[in-house]
Amino acid sequence: MTSPAQPLRLSTAQPDFDAAFQARLHWSAETDSQVESRVAEILDAVRLQGDAAVLAYTARFDALTASAMQDLELTQSELRAAFDGLPADQREALQQAAARVRHYHEAQKKASGESWSYRDADGTLLGQKVTPLDRVGIYVPGGKAAYPSSVLMNAIPAHVAGVGEIIMVVPTPRGEKNPLVLAAAHVAGVTRAFQIGGAQAVGALAYGTQSVPRVDKITGPGNAYVASAKRRVFGQVGIDMIAGPSEILVLADGTTPPDWVAMDLFSQAEHDELAQSILLCPDAAYIDRVQAEIDRLLPQMPRAQIIAKSLTGRGALIQTRSMQEACDISNRIAPEHLEIASSDPHRWEPLLKHAGAIFLGAYTSESLGDYCAGPNHVLPTSSTARFSSPLGVYDFQKRSSLIEVSEQGAQVLGKIASVLAHGEGLQAHARAAEMRLKP
Repeated sequence: MTSPAQPLRLSTAQPDFDAAFQARLHWSAETDSQVESRVAEILDAVRLQGDAAVLAYTARFDALTASAMQDLELTQSELRAAFDGLPADQREALQQAAARVRHYHEAQKKASGESWSYRDADGTLLGQKVTPLDRVGIYVPGGKAAYPSSVLMNAIPAHVAGVGEIIMVVPTPRGEKNPLVLAAAHVAGVTRAFQIGGAQAVGALAYGTQSVPRVDKITGPGNAYVASAKRRVFGQVGIDMIAGPSEILVLADGTTPPDWVAMDLFSQAEHDELAQSILLCPDAAYIDRVQAEIDRLLPQMPRAQIIAKSLTGRGALIQTRSMQEACDISNRIAPEHLEIASSDPHRWEPLLKHAGAIFLGAYTSESLGDYCAGPNHVLPTSSTARFSSPLGVYDFQKRSSLIEVSEQGAQVLGKIASVLAHGEGLQAHARAAEMRLKP
């Protein structure tokens, strides 16, 4: 029998709201010390032993034994065969989703990812050169669940950015390959793919082995071991972010069918017990109707136990004094996914400053953003939307400043630099500028 889901009921009018609210939001990102110790051991082994360590850990953790790394590399023909072997509706859905994701990221590149320069009146050229990374690694979760959408969301913006090589790693416990994941790699233009996962896969990408090429950046979500490994190799390579549990916040004015909102809360709660689903609404009666739909719909869900634990342990249904107050609280939370379930979402959107992705209107379920709307579904969690952004083309590019000083410009800039350099006690800096000055 399915356990009931009882999200915490709160009201902003109650005296202890702030304390209760903060307690419900709190999630410790501290990784278990045993995980940290094990990850350090794995990374050291991969750095020193290369392929041999990756093969040993893959056999140990994924029960997938291979005598050489080439046995764990997925060929392009295998990726293509996986695509060709899918049912027609899955092939079409995959291609349509990929096309929308590609179109969005191509627009993103045009808007913010181009080189530019200008010349001053004295002929000095100043500008910015944007170039793609040479090689990136994308981590795709495997095991309990398979996520072809993660392949699209990580590989396509890298491809659009112009990255030369995209190396995918995906665990395949006991050698069980998910055809949709392989097909997505084919559609998204993955260069090479390996059946490895965990901290050992992160280490292989970061350090390089005899078979796995070293990358410049690693993106993609994973479990605690993957997150810990990404944190440890940062600096050796770039990373996208350290992701916490998934989150959804729904701002509702009471006009959206309550069963739609209940299911939207389920959509994140079903990820795992630590996922967080919160409803903010000024209408107490509507909140009651949402709770009733939670009770009615939960027994129908295959992942009902996970949903129930998530909603009971971390979920909340909060009555606010107004929609304006709901927007203020949303900005405090800075959620990963933010739905505005309102008949007039554009009235409230200008008030919202911090969110990974904002979904406007009753028909815009968060799940559409996860799969096929176009914007990236790799989003900042744990309130990091206050200072970070969704994964995008810009994560796979780097910027170099362009400076070309004319002879005339050097007469002005040299004097400025000389004064400042002497002030800092850096005489060679000053002399280098002064040598270009005309007597």
